[in-house]
Amino acid sequence: MTASSQQPRLHAEINPVTPFQQNCSLIWCPETMRGALVDAGGEAEQLLAAAERRGVTLEKLLVTHGHLDHAGAVKDIAEQLNLPIEGPHRDDAFWIDGMPQAAKQYGFPPSRSFTPDRWLENGDTVTVGNLTLDVYHCPGHTPGHVVFVHAPSRVALVGDVLFQGSIGRTDFPRGNHADLIRSIRERLFPLGDDITFVPGHGPLSTFGQERQGNPFVSDRALGIGA
Repeated sequence: MTASSQQPRLHAEINPVTPFQQNCSLIWCPETMRGALVDAGGEAEQLLAAAERRGVTLEKLLVTHGHLDHAGAVKDIAEQLNLPIEGPHRDDAFWIDGMPQAAKQYGFPPSRSFTPDRWLENGDTVTVGNLTLDVYHCPGHTPGHVVFVHAPSRVALVGDVLFQGSIGRTDFPRGNHADLIRSIRERLFPLGDDITFVPGHGPLSTFGQERQGNPFVSDRALGIGA
């Protein structure tokens, strides 16, 4: 769309949180200095301090999926700042509902479940300041996992769908390996080799790098173009 090319570039700071070192992304619009936390999994004070340090006014919380390390601090921050919660897809409601028990199981600080102000569907958009991000429903790691893409900046926030050299686990309840491969190959890779993605854990990569060399989803691994 013509309008998208007029958008400012997405700015981001990655803050690993929880013992699982989950990449919580503070993203913001440089024109308005309004922003969002993507996957506020824990350590709320650290995340709020990062926003303050950057001069960012938080306007919402975005969630890729309902696992504890990605959503454990969402309720507390939303309540403290009176912020709306957007995402994930409603198929992850059972994961969000189970976060208090999961926190006990993994020795995390107490965590509260929540109901998002807006469940997201494939094809939706979310706004952050003057930025518009596209939503892609990418099931497999969890059934309700979503990915946020800011096409003008060629940046994607993919949660636990894809990693540098790996993919998300599919051995959790309602995980599905075939769905995950399909999500990556049919919904993410067609967006372009040049897109840099922020995974839920570990270093950044590009769709092109993973399409070429990822041992689980590369062209070679799947016998494509051989």
